Amino acid sequence: MTTFLTITVLVLIAIAIWQMTKIFELSQLSATKNEVATDKDNKYNGYLMFAFLIFIYGITIFSFYEYTKMLLPEAGSAHGADYDNLMLVSFIIIFFVQTITQFLLHYFAFKYRGEKGKKALFYAENHKLEFIWTIIPVIVLAGLILWGLYSWTNIMDINEDDDPLIVELYAQQFNWTARYGGEDNVLGEASVRMIDIDKANILGLDESDPNAADDVIVKELHLPVGRKVNFKMRSQDVLHSAYMPHFRAQMNCVPGMVTQFSFTPIRTTAEMRLDPDVIDKVKRANKIRAERAAEGIPNNDPWEYDYILLCNKICGKSHYNMQMKIIVETQEEYDKWMASQKTFSGAAVAGE
Repeated sequence: MTTFLTITVLVLIAIAIWQMTKIFELSQLSATKNEVATDKDNKYNGYLMFAFLIFIYGITIFSFYEYTKMLLPEAGSAHGADYDNLMLVSFIIIFFVQTITQFLLHYFAFKYRGEKGKKALFYAENHKLEFIWTIIPVIVLAGLILWGLYSWTNIMDINEDDDPLIVELYAQQFNWTARYGGEDNVLGEASVRMIDIDKANILGLDESDPNAADDVIVKELHLPVGRKVNFKMRSQDVLHSAYMPHFRAQMNCVPGMVTQFSFTPIRTTAEMRLDPDVIDKVKRANKIRAERAAEGIPNNDPWEYDYILLCNKICGKSHYNMQMKIIVETQEEYDKWMASQKTFSGAAVAGE
């Protein structure tokens, strides 16, 4: 695969250099010298256009064959299936239209190439044709937009009628911190202006707010399966984006304001690791890691599949490394884990 891509890039670079050479030659021609394309030139250009059509179809088929195995597995959230269906339909429509239009573009360039004595047929206007190629995209795009708005409205259901778990995701260069509402499931008031490292108040919680006393601050996100989670998101410094690809969830974290997102996890981490598709991805990834380790490349220890939280906005030099592990587990496992965590007031007393 790497060899194929390398050869493709080299060929494209060679073509680009050749084209630049031709442009340079043309720029050196005298203004009085007039070069008119001959039938032979037009024939070659027509063949090249047709050959490029075959090339782009070939690279498309190759990409589908080689890279679809890299796609994310089945969504781990309740809304994920609807999201994936919308994406799939959109891609099918785009691919269908692209296939037809690219074929017509390159085929017509080949079939109707210039020839001596042949005159081009020119249509000043065709209202029927213009109506067809206008109304069809309007209908298709309107359908996709309405479907997208309906899906977005369902996904962004952040009401608290279903007794959701309330979790804050706090972003800063270049790490994530999660905060739970504790036993009362209510987050205490917080502000970056109240950050006090000496008192272990790294998120700027209002110590006078009774709701903050039982808040739990952690560096690993745990979620109970089957329970709705409402996320409150803050940023300490610059614009970040909380991206959880396995849950088809993403929301910007904006300095000075709180943004929100909600979803319900439907597959535990343990269940995800038993998925045949995931097992195959892990095997292929570890094979590559083993090959790199054999070549002396560091940091290629065996990999285990996990849900993950990433930053999807370029936020600085270590943006690539800004991530947090997410563990989805049963309610009993979650309760046991939560019982082992220290609250904000407990950590302050302990001086941590």
